[in-house]
Amino acid sequence: MSARGESLGVDRLVQLPAGPLRYWERGEGSPVVFVHGLLVNADLWRHVVPVVAGAGHRCLAPDWPLGAHELPVPAADLTPPGLAAIIASFLEELDLHDVAIVANDTGGALTQILMADHPERIGRVVLTPSDSFERFFPPVFAFLPWLARVPGAVTVLSQVLRLRALHRLPFTFGWVSKRPVPPAYVDSYLGPSRRDAAVRRDLARFLRGVHRRHTLAAAERLASFDRPVLLAWAEEDRLFPLSLAHRLADVLPDARVVAIEDSYTFVPEDQPRVLANLIVAELAPGRR
Repeated sequence: MSARGESLGVDRLVQLPAGPLRYWERGEGSPVVFVHGLLVNADLWRHVVPVVAGAGHRCLAPDWPLGAHELPVPAADLTPPGLAAIIASFLEELDLHDVAIVANDTGGALTQILMADHPERIGRVVLTPSDSFERFFPPVFAFLPWLARVPGAVTVLSQVLRLRALHRLPFTFGWVSKRPVPPAYVDSYLGPSRRDAAVRRDLARFLRGVHRRHTLAAAERLASFDRPVLLAWAEEDRLFPLSLAHRLADVLPDARVVAIEDSYTFVPEDQPRVLANLIVAELAPGRR
């Protein structure tokens, strides 16, 4: 395992109605909650959290049950709306108010559902490239919900992904990260599903529930979300083109788009300093 506490802070555990959730906390001040996507975990934010915490914010980075988590939640509703409800229950359990949500990839889809269904504790949102509208999943990953319906297929996939030669292909990390993810963090992301059948079952349950109807339904209700939203999008993204950010900005009442150069979907991996500085600026006093 990677030395996660060195950058993410103190390792904590919270018991939610859905089950146990592991998270890391660093800094003091206004709360910032990070939402990663499929088959990654809190390590995605390892270079972002120190900068944001150092600017005077309380950063909370959970391992959401999206296949790279170590604490299975066999009784949880892991449909996309169910995951959004888990995020809402995390905010409620920790009694967080006026929260800044920072999300990436699949986590951005879940955050859009959260904004539509559970907006009460949210103060503002930073969305990096994310599943949106009809792109949930994007075409290169559209096979995953179908694969998850085949008995044993998720187990086979988790073992096949041991092969590092595959990690730069489009259907793995090749189109989400412009630069190779360091091997220790690939292992952090892919190890839990490889080692634990209960984690694989969680992953399969989530994958089977993925459908564009969830993001399309959320988009229809986002016009009522009147808090500030920063769309910090990668110009070169191959999965979620910049046009998606502009479509979201057209729906949201208070949104602006900032294009980030030299990055694919995983902006926290490719351009963490740029993203961290944008978050800090967005949370500055007086910013609307």
